[in-house]
Amino acid sequence: MCGRIALYSEPERLSRIFDAVLAAGLEAPQVHSYNVAPTRPVLGVVLEHPDRDGAPGGPPGGSAPPATPESEPVRRVIHPFRWGLIPSWAKDPSIGHRLFNARAETVAEKPSFRASYAARRTAVLADGFYEWAHADGGKNGTKQPYYLSRADGQPLALAGLWERWRHQADGEGAPIEIRSCTIVTTTAGADLEGIHDRMPVVLEAGDLERWLDPSGGRDEAQALLAPAPAGTLQRVAVGPAVGNVRNDSPDLIEPASG
Repeated sequence: MCGRIALYSEPERLSRIFDAVLAAGLEAPQVHSYNVAPTRPVLGVVLEHPDRDGAPGGPPGGSAPPATPESEPVRRVIHPFRWGLIPSWAKDPSIGHRLFNARAETVAEKPSFRASYAARRTAVLADGFYEWAHADGGKNGTKQPYYLSRADGQPLALAGLWERWRHQADGEGAPIEIRSCTIVTTTAGADLEGIHDRMPVVLEAGDLERWLDPSGGRDEAQALLAPAPAGTLQRVAVGPAVGNVRNDSPDLIEPASG
């Protein structure tokens, strides 16, 4: 699973690395955190038609049509999302509290995710993520947190899905709209050996466009939902403070003392 990430790179840096423009009004304080938990804001890259309404990703019902000579080309845009996907059919947003991960093995069929998988994909950006392993082989019930990040020092692009949820309160005023997302997980690779049996799907730069563009088909997307090759991630044991979401400082990703 993936239930805690760190996102401290400035949006401008992410924009350069992922060749994407920033959504209007996006500011670093909205998302800057060393301890991001579900229901909090995260950043995701989507493909967007700049000349279409309903962005990110075009009209609510699906992806935007192909660009024509008279229209601007599709571009990558970084948008803020609430972490924890709220399906468009949900009666209230609380369902998103438990839909912060989607399993690669069932994402195409599960009612909560299949519409987003078919038409609304994103790459959730993170500097790293946390996972907990049983200390002492699980004998004493305590868990050791680890911080995992790319071995090459670059930010992570994690396969994700996004959705738009709207609600009209009592038929008065403007409707409430929440754009939410989930992170797709798969079986753990060698870099998580001894820590956890699941991990988020890590997208490499050459695979990013293939994931974001739903026109490539289900089989092509499914092929990307594999464990990261050994050596992709580095890990470090960190202190227990990360277990409390109120803690948020660079100290959380430093090696544990002792």
